[in-house]
This record gives sequence, C-alpha cells and structure tokens, in this order.
Amino acid sequence: MFTHDVSRTASGDASDDISHPLVAAVYDWVVPERTLFAPHRRYLTADLAGRVLDVGAGTGANFPHVAASDRDVEFHAIEPDPYMRRRAAQKAREVGCAVDLRDARAESLPYPDDAFDVVVAGLVFCTIRDPDAALAEVARVLKPGGEFRFLEHVRADGWRAAGQNLLNPLWERVAGGCQLNRATVERFVCHDDFDVDEIERLSIGLFPATPIVRGRLERRRDGAGGLSVSEFLYSL
Repeated sequence: MFTHDVSRTASGDASDDISHPLVAAVYDWVVPERTLFAPHRRYLTADLAGRVLDVGAGTGANFPHVAASDRDVEFHAIEPDPYMRRRAAQKAREVGCAVDLRDARAESLPYPDDAFDVVVAGLVFCTIRDPDAALAEVARVLKPGGEFRFLEHVRADGWRAAGQNLLNPLWERVAGGCQLNRATVERFVCHDDFDVDEIERLSIGLFPATPIVRGRLERRRDGAGGLSVSEFLYSL
C-alpha cells in the first residue's frame, strides 16, 4: 500500500525548508541512473527483508528495485524537498512500490529507536545539511545488528580535492545544496556505533563528483566500534 505523508515531521520552521524545484524537474534527465547507477542501486536494495528505511529518497531512484524484489519488505522513505517528494510519489505509483513516504529530514527522523533492520542512503549525504546529526539518527533508528548501506560521492585526493574546493560554491548553488568535498566515508567508518562490513571505491563517474564509494556498515550491539582515520586509510 502506497502512502504519501505531506505533514511536516522534521524539526525546523518554514525558513529552514528544503525546496529546489528546478533540480527536481531536471534530476531524472541529467543523472544517469539507468546507465551508470542502476547496478549500484541494486546493491543498495538486494535481498532486503524486514523494515527498511530509504533516507533521502529524492525522485525515488531506489523504488523500482524495491518493487522488483520478491522479498517481504515493509518499506519506508523520507524526502524533505516537496518537489522531489512529489516525483518520488509518482514513481512509486508507476512501478508499484509500496512505500510509506514522509516529509522529514535525516537529521530528525520521525521513528522510534531500533525501528529498522536496514537503512539505505543513495547519493544523499552530500546534500544533508548536518551529516553528523543524520548519521547519529541512522544509528539510533537501526536495530543492533542492523545494516546501513550507502552509495556516495566523496572528497577526492590531491589536485582533484583542490578543484572540488574551488568549484564547490557554484556547484552547491546549481545542484540543490550538493557538496563536492565532504569526507563522507571517513565519517561513516570512524563512527563508534558501526562496524565496517565492506567498502568499495568504484571506477565510475566524472570529476568533480568523484570518487564514488559504496559500502555496508553494521550497527554495533555494544556501541564501541569505529575505525581510526589511519586504520580506514590503510584499509583502502
């Protein structure tokens, strides 16, 4: 059953709303989901079971893959941008994806503790305004032993990182708040609430929105995990 909750469930006043109508209108045309990202969306959604949350659904890129699964999944998603959310709702209807789609921000998830077996994030932590708060929320709503799956473009090395820093102010304005130069994976793998199952740097994408990394983390049962930065760099 598809539901679309248009109520404001995240904290913040109207001045803090996220709204990018132009980006929403062109997103499915300019982002090569079918040709470039489809295999990695399948990675995010493979063998899902139980209660699943899609953090930052965008225009619903994960929805067709969830709909194609023969698994028994209770699927939830959030998207704070009303224009993106409207397109995601339409896609859910088109592909027959049963989803509880809510207006909420990743920094303030409208769910109780230990609510989900899996949380997925696909090309979203680059735009979240407070990624540390969002990651803390992901850890909070995941059950101990639950899985966090992600696909993100991250800060590059060397001259590419310098180029990202230079381009970021313009990129942020035209790409709906997307940040080119976030050290997203370091933030993920060094977090105390997660153990690393796998991290993979992908040979796809074009500068400046590269490198692209995917992976899976497990919500720790004892809350004493995370890698040091040096351990993470060595693991790559």
